[in-house]
Amino acid sequence: MKALEKSIIELIPELTDIYKDFHQNPELSMQEFRTAEKVAEYLQPLGYEIHEKIGVTGVVALMSNGTGHTVMLRADMDALPMPEKTGLPYASQATGQTAEGVKTEISHMCGHDLHVAWLMGVAKILSQHKEAWSGTLMLVFQPGEEVAQGALAMIEDMQDKFPKPDIILGQHVMVGKAGTVGYKAGAILTAGDSLHITFHGRGAHGSMPQNSIDPVMMAAYSAVRLQSIVSREISPQESAVLTIGSIQAGTKENIIPDTAVMKLNMRSYKDSVRDKMLNSVQRICTCESHASGANDPEIKFINSYPVTENDLQATAKLEQSFIDFFAEQAYVTAPVTASEDFSYFGRKWGVPYVFWFVGSTEASQWEQAVQNNTVAQIPANHSSLFKIELDPTVKTGLEAMLAAALTWL
Repeated sequence: MKALEKSIIELIPELTDIYKDFHQNPELSMQEFRTAEKVAEYLQPLGYEIHEKIGVTGVVALMSNGTGHTVMLRADMDALPMPEKTGLPYASQATGQTAEGVKTEISHMCGHDLHVAWLMGVAKILSQHKEAWSGTLMLVFQPGEEVAQGALAMIEDMQDKFPKPDIILGQHVMVGKAGTVGYKAGAILTAGDSLHITFHGRGAHGSMPQNSIDPVMMAAYSAVRLQSIVSREISPQESAVLTIGSIQAGTKENIIPDTAVMKLNMRSYKDSVRDKMLNSVQRICTCESHASGANDPEIKFINSYPVTENDLQATAKLEQSFIDFFAEQAYVTAPVTASEDFSYFGRKWGVPYVFWFVGSTEASQWEQAVQNNTVAQIPANHSSLFKIELDPTVKTGLEAMLAAALTWL
């Protein structure tokens, strides 16, 4: 890594410009056509074997350099259907249309633009310094993380067409002191399941409720009962979250509707807890429907993410590399109740993986927030005010991914 430092420093202005370009031109999930094109154009002269349109818009780039491990590095590319309110000179003003046909503002409020820039930087540095590594490098630029579709789509397209990696590595920009890298063996991100539940009743005039089977009541009673899953069915020694974010029914105050729709999200760190919560949701919503004399509710998955559970041996190996390079700026992080589809690659292929965090909050702001116990007030990922302190975050993320890759190459 020391031999790469000069090249890293020289590349930072270029990567910063790349980041700002992606930030101003965000694209929704599974619509990352411009981003993918820019990635392929950048990698082409570097000598990579490039494969485009993998999993719709995904890009896979390969470079072999002698014998050794096959190391896969992954970056997600998609933005979010939300406005940006940071006031930055390079803030997004993009608009577009979701897969459901809804017009929306678009912004990179989760930092995937920086993930792409980081991986492009790794591609350039390692192509210029082949004397520093040996093996096969597989760079994966993935679409659709925000809708839990991209990883699975790429896996299906990559089946039997690419070498199986020996290790899979990924990172995410997060709220945290800029210049730091947080890692953790075992579960670092939760499983996440979003459900769409339709309660089927029978509509009637509001003045004649006796003629109805009221789906609003079913949804209301279910909402109350569902809150008891975490407090009464999950051990206090476990971690779980269940949030009902939407209940929609009816059009007018004196019309009892035929249906009510509930949307909820669940998070957990263990597959066993996840399964128990899913079973409990189905039981409660079904029983509340039956209690009203209605048929079973219709329960569908909106999206589903597995637990991101870092391989113990691989994490220990990576930890040493991070400590050697970052010293006290590398630390063991607490797990986070966000979710990712990154782990699908390792789970589907039976390959160990490690995922870690890169801090992005200006140092004095972070230290002041820690002192005042106001860290939760710092705008985080998915906030319209989420803002990355580019210096030193661009450099730190590039160094972290390089250090990780070179641990196996």
